Amino acid sequence: MLKRSLLVLLGFFCLQATQAQFLKKLGKQLETATNTNNTGANNSNNSGPSLAGLTEADAGGGIKEALAKGVAAGIAKLNKTDGFFGSDVYKLLLPPDAVKIGNTLRSIGLGSQVDKAILQINRSAEKAVGYAAPIFVSAIKQMTLTDALNLVKGGKTSATDFFKSKTTDSLKTAFLPVIKKTLDSTSATRYYSDIVTSYNKLPTTFNKVNPDLQDYVTTMAVNALFDQIAKEELAIRANPAARTTDLLKKVFGAK
Repeated sequence: MLKRSLLVLLGFFCLQATQAQFLKKLGKQLETATNTNNTGANNSNNSGPSLAGLTEADAGGGIKEALAKGVAAGIAKLNKTDGFFGSDVYKLLLPPDAVKIGNTLRSIGLGSQVDKAILQINRSAEKAVGYAAPIFVSAIKQMTLTDALNLVKGGKTSATDFFKSKTTDSLKTAFLPVIKKTLDSTSATRYYSDIVTSYNKLPTTFNKVNPDLQDYVTTMAVNALFDQIAKEELAIRANPAARTTDLLKKVFGAK
C-alpha cells in the first residue's frame, strides 16, 4: 500500500513538472517570436504612426505580449484534467445529432453508457488542446506591425479575433488527427460507438445514425481555447493588475 501511494505521488509531481516545463517552453517560443518582429520594427518604423504616444514597435510588442499571455493561460486552463469536464462553460456533451441517442438510452436504463462516453470525450479534448501552442507561435511570427497597431486600436477582443481569423482553419486541421488519437486512447471512440450501436439496435429506431464525433470535439475544443484567450485579453485591457510587464502597462495603460 505504501509503495503504491509513493508511486501515485511520484506520478503527480512528474505531471506537474511536465506541465510547468511545457508552459516555460511556450513562453520562450512566444518571447522569441515577439522579439524577432520588434527588432525589425525598431530599425525601420520607430517614427511611424502612433497611438497615445506609442511607437509602432511599442504597439507591436505590447499586443504580442498580450497574446502570448493569453495563449499560455488558455492552454494551461484547458489542457488538464477537468479543464473541460469540470467546467460549467466548456463541458462537452454529446454532438447535437446524438442528443436523441443519449436521451433514449437514459430512458431505458442505459445512462451509464452515455456518461462514460461523455467523460472520455471531455478527456480527449483536454489532451488535444495541449497541441495548439506551435500554431499560435507561428501566427505571432507572421503578424505585421500594421496588424499590431490595428489591434491596439480595436475592440476589447480584437487580438483574439485576429488570431481566430488567422489560425482557426489550421487549428482544426492540426487538431483532427490529435482528436482521433486521443479519442481512441481514452476509449471515447469505443464508448461512443457502444451507445450508437445500442441505439441503432433498438426496435424503435427506424433511421440508423452515426454522428461525426471527431469534427464535433475538434470544433468545441477550438472554440473553448479562443474563448479562454479572449477572456485573458479582456482582463489585460480592463484590469491594470493583469498587465504584468512594463510593456503591457505602457501599451494598454495609454489613454
